[in-house]
Amino acid sequence: MRMRKGGYGGGKQAAGARGRGKTEAPRGRGQGRGLGRDRDERNKERARERANPRQSDLRVKHSPKHSAKRDGGRGRAVAARPPREQPVAFVPPPPVAAPKPVQFSAAVQTVTVTPDENGMRVDRFFEARFPGLSFSHIQRIIRKGEVRVNGKRTEPKNRLEAGQAIRVPPLKLDAPKLRDDAPQAQKDRAFIKSITLFEDADVLVLNKPMGLSVQGGSGTVRHLDGMLGALRGPGIDAQRPRLVHRLDKDTAGCLLVAKTRFAAAALAKTFRTRSARKIYWALVVGVPKPKQGRVSTYLAKQEEEEDSYMRIAKHGEKDAVHAVTYYAVVETAAQKLSWISLKPVTGRTHQLRAHMAHVGNPIIGDPKYFNIENWELPGGIQNKLHLLARRIVVPHPRGGVIDISAPLPPHMQQSWNLLGFDAKRYDPIEEAPEEE
Repeated sequence: MRMRKGGYGGGKQAAGARGRGKTEAPRGRGQGRGLGRDRDERNKERARERANPRQSDLRVKHSPKHSAKRDGGRGRAVAARPPREQPVAFVPPPPVAAPKPVQFSAAVQTVTVTPDENGMRVDRFFEARFPGLSFSHIQRIIRKGEVRVNGKRTEPKNRLEAGQAIRVPPLKLDAPKLRDDAPQAQKDRAFIKSITLFEDADVLVLNKPMGLSVQGGSGTVRHLDGMLGALRGPGIDAQRPRLVHRLDKDTAGCLLVAKTRFAAAALAKTFRTRSARKIYWALVVGVPKPKQGRVSTYLAKQEEEEDSYMRIAKHGEKDAVHAVTYYAVVETAAQKLSWISLKPVTGRTHQLRAHMAHVGNPIIGDPKYFNIENWELPGGIQNKLHLLARRIVVPHPRGGVIDISAPLPPHMQQSWNLLGFDAKRYDPIEEAPEEE
């Protein structure tokens, strides 16, 4: 309620009529005359307020809830009506983009500083983005120049600005150690996280270790398919991750998993139409001739007592399936061993292993298909299958492309070091055709 000038001093307050929204004027002699003066004063005051509204607003804002207003000519006061609170429109703050989740990866990444991270120290930025990374490791990669801000070296104490591009070097965390009495589901989740190469809402790419079965069988208790159940969320509608394709027990490398039904259907179609591109690395005996070529045969399953394998079959033979593989020699070691890259067009059981044995260059450490008698394994090389599912390239179910590479497993890395092979060398299989 607006107040007359000098309204804070003197006079006795009179309570307004109960239940009414207005105040009563005092009765008695001079009433009309006082009201007339009041009317003139109010008109003048309104004119002043229109001329200077900010001053009026300020005066109303700081007026007490119950203010005395003198009545002209009588000196009495009437209870002042409390000022009405004007509704204030809610203006939401501008949306701030949250930092994108960053994967611990064996490859270099580039991330962008968000507005929320503006002014943050470089070392604190890494602590926030990578909660499991030790402080000493953060300091080391910054000091060595592996971290770059807009392409330039930086210091741990330097402050970041929104929009800057941060080069993140290859990072990998060791899986947290669990107690021996931890629930099996918790152990399975921790193990799967430790071998994850890529993950989003639809897809999971795992780095399957050598010796771990993908699915169960006779006598196989521990396998990846069984562990995936630990990733199922709570609730009736929670979805269980599904295998999209398979790898042999002794083959290491990229294994694609669908986390949703939608992704499972889309990726199954991708493999069915042969739109997925898979590249394998292997260490074989001798040097294939020619150094780049195509192997096309028919394969049939052969059962022998408690074992089975794929043999070369003839066209038209019962249960025989066509299998096509492209290969390329990447590097050789004294013409006795070769690092080869393989691109299977078809996806038959044991296809790569059977094909390399068929052309006379079996894969080192293959217990089923190594067919060279009296051959001695070079010193320092382990007698384990040297076959890696190196890379997988598939269309993402929601657009874009998934392109993930797996590092060499320990036993192959040891052989590569011994033979002087450089894993970063150009892979000629890139030029091989995609079709039969």
